[in-house]
Amino acid sequence: MSDTSQGPGWWQASDGKWYPPEQATPGAPSPGSGAGSPPGPAFGSPPGPAPAYAGPGGPPAGQSGQLVEWPQRVLATLIDSAFIIAGYVVVFILTLIFSAISDALGVIILIIGYLFIVGLSFYFSYLTGVNGQSPGKKIIGIKVIGEQTGQPIGGGMGVVRGFAHIADSICFIGYLFPLWDPKKQTFADKIMSTVVVPGPKESFSSGLFKA
Repeated sequence: MSDTSQGPGWWQASDGKWYPPEQATPGAPSPGSGAGSPPGPAFGSPPGPAPAYAGPGGPPAGQSGQLVEWPQRVLATLIDSAFIIAGYVVVFILTLIFSAISDALGVIILIIGYLFIVGLSFYFSYLTGVNGQSPGKKIIGIKVIGEQTGQPIGGGMGVVRGFAHIADSICFIGYLFPLWDPKKQTFADKIMSTVVVPGPKESFSSGLFKA
């Protein structure tokens, strides 16, 4: 027995020690024969990371397959909501200004502004479908993909997923569901068969609003 190999035929046991050929167990495969169980991690090396999520076809291309935690999803949603709220503030201010000139003009600005905000909400859902990322998701670095394909679900289905969030808004249970769900899915995710994984990050720029 030795801490290092002393020559040809010496073999290393599970205790990390090296033993001469004559101490090999009869019938056991010789070192390097390739027989037996697949090799595990080297002796003394730290254990590897816990298995990450992998869909039916394995982890999505270019992704680690790890599922995103609930706080990251909340932050991304809050950022998207901040853009929407900022739009409402701008529309409110413009409505006040133009109402001072003409009540009719103020109403027109209010309607146009409201339609713009609604359209912006749909556009964020569209972006989530096209490339998996709304502006908030780009900033946080998360991405929505199809559970079966590992790819974005498409613009139209992204809008449908936006409507599916109505199910999440019932007592907010659906939004909280990722806290205990094994796949960290909301009700909308389950309806659309989507999961949220890490994605590329992008800083504040015009690129946040591009497909």
